[in-house]
Amino acid sequence: MASKKSPGRPRADAARDLRSELLQTSRELLDEGGSGALSLREVARRSGCTHQAPYHYFADRETLLATLVGEGFEQLAQQLRAANDLAERGTVRATLVASGQAYVGFALSQPGVFRIMFRPDVCNPLRFGQVLEAGARARAELDRLNRIVHGASANEATATLLWAHVHGLACLLLDGPLGVQLPAGRQRQGHLREVAELFADRVSGQAPPTN
Repeated sequence: MASKKSPGRPRADAARDLRSELLQTSRELLDEGGSGALSLREVARRSGCTHQAPYHYFADRETLLATLVGEGFEQLAQQLRAANDLAERGTVRATLVASGQAYVGFALSQPGVFRIMFRPDVCNPLRFGQVLEAGARARAELDRLNRIVHGASANEATATLLWAHVHGLACLLLDGPLGVQLPAGRQRQGHLREVAELFADRVSGQAPPTN
């Protein structure tokens, strides 16, 4: 006797990771139209599943957004950690360049998620512990970079200086005039590299390596 499927359950397919598909579709919708374009119904439609399927993974729209934001902060923290680790075998300047490229590079690779990560009106981190924890890990890497660069002189103001540089550059390239001037990804990456190196020269006081 054939077993009955529970009504509203996602399609039974061992080869399909529906939760990951829903998250990827959500990222695409954010990239295309911002948070206003994201609804559970549209995510389901674009993912080719029933309208009820997303609710088996996400209680509501804000929970879905919180998942995306939490994953975004986690990925950002990992990339910043890898850049900071360069300080153990390289120079302060090299670490600064790598950190700047990691932060802005993340923003350019996931623009939709990046745009909502720092907006409590879209996703209130106080409601979601995983967002607070992942955000704290990313902030810890900023503080670590601050100590690498400024040593005993590191304080909140010097941390803000470093953060404002990379966050401002990311916003200018994504949604500001630099994005209009440099529409191609290759152009943006080249400009990012140039600015990161110039900033590192100014902040570290170290000359760039000679060829």
